[in-house]
Amino acid sequence: MQRAWAKWLTVLTVGVLFTLIPPPEGVTREAWTLLAIFIATIVGSIVQPITGAGVVLLGVVAVALFRAVPIEKALSGYADKFVWLVLAAFFISRAMIKTGLGQRIALIFVRLIGRKTLGLGYSLVFTDFILASFIPSTGARSGGIILPIARSVTETYDSRPEDDTQNRLGTFLMSMLYQCEVILCATFLTGQASNVIIAGFAAQQAGIDLNYSVWFVSAIVPSLISLAIIPTMIYRLFPPEIKETPNAVAFAHAELKKLGPLKRDEIILLVVFVGVVALWITAKLHGIDSTVIALVGISTLLVTGVLAWRDLIDETHAWEVFIWYGGLVMMATALGETTIPKLFASGVAGVTGGWSWPLALAILALVFFYAHYAFASITAHVTAMFIPFLAVTVAVGAPAGLTVLVLTYFANLSAGLTHYGTTPAPVYFGLGYVTQKRWWTIGLIASVLNIIIWSVVGTIWWKALGWW
Repeated sequence: MQRAWAKWLTVLTVGVLFTLIPPPEGVTREAWTLLAIFIATIVGSIVQPITGAGVVLLGVVAVALFRAVPIEKALSGYADKFVWLVLAAFFISRAMIKTGLGQRIALIFVRLIGRKTLGLGYSLVFTDFILASFIPSTGARSGGIILPIARSVTETYDSRPEDDTQNRLGTFLMSMLYQCEVILCATFLTGQASNVIIAGFAAQQAGIDLNYSVWFVSAIVPSLISLAIIPTMIYRLFPPEIKETPNAVAFAHAELKKLGPLKRDEIILLVVFVGVVALWITAKLHGIDSTVIALVGISTLLVTGVLAWRDLIDETHAWEVFIWYGGLVMMATALGETTIPKLFASGVAGVTGGWSWPLALAILALVFFYAHYAFASITAHVTAMFIPFLAVTVAVGAPAGLTVLVLTYFANLSAGLTHYGTTPAPVYFGLGYVTQKRWWTIGLIASVLNIIIWSVVGTIWWKALGWW
């Protein structure tokens, strides 16, 4: 109880201090109040005196109560199409776990390429790659599908942290899976739930449409290079004691035998999955909005009985995300419509005056990336820093398209730095296979490699695509 009160005191202190400071010239009292509530909400999302969704809901109430925005505007985030896209995608992830199709896909990959330790890791990464193409819940992908199989395989080789045998297999596998998870978060619009917020910011602040196909095409080349280099780095610098894993193949054979042939619900879900992703990729050809496509997919699963209405109601994490994403989208959008981002950009531009835009972009992007040490979620990082850093960087002359892509992918990749960087991090770390020192060391090395890959290869690739 005392810890909760201390957290509440922190949140309230931040909010009150900002409201007591006179707003700068050119900023209205309503805009300044909105900024105070927004910052207090971000702090609350980090320290969490109550769940993040609850903190954001209180923030939504506060902006209406203190008349920072009208009540209609305060609730407008819940009508945002991207918020509903995330909600629908969470429901699809529910179907993936309920039917067992996700587990089957993972086991098939393990059976095909799981004879060596590195191949075993890649078999689960390939599964995650497929799932990330339409499931934004990193918790569902990791905790519901990938991690149970990875843990079962490590235990077949008697690799457990309890008896100090984690280095046989578990330490390498958990490190590799998490670092690749972060890369996959950056690869797809549906890679993690905050990506739709980034897409919204890009459209509102820079007029750039980061739809599903643009996001994926822009990311795929640097992503594949990172997926090749990062696991190899971990394998070379922190090698597992076990290099061959034939038992993993035997385990997959046995589990697939238990599952039996594809069932009716799995076949329907597979058809819906392929159809939804294909329509997302070809959106410019047929013109159907990506949210409509996702909702049609959910409707199909409901009509065919693959999902029951109770499944949707019971998907509590999806509704939590709906509450806090809708609120954060509203507050960030409303702030973007005030003069505050422009004033901030002008102030920083004065400091960076005389710099060439490549130098300014490089330094600001690095600050943006490593600021994630202070954040426990990608969402908090993005909502607090994306818009101001975008405004500042564009103000010094950097191309908007290049800036958006750099900040977009850096926001995701930076989550690999710590054991609290994003939702699956505490889950992987909590198993005890990887020490904090090892985790942070791998995270720092991977961050340098990812920054080089995505800055150099990415910039060249995006130029070739004509994005900047």
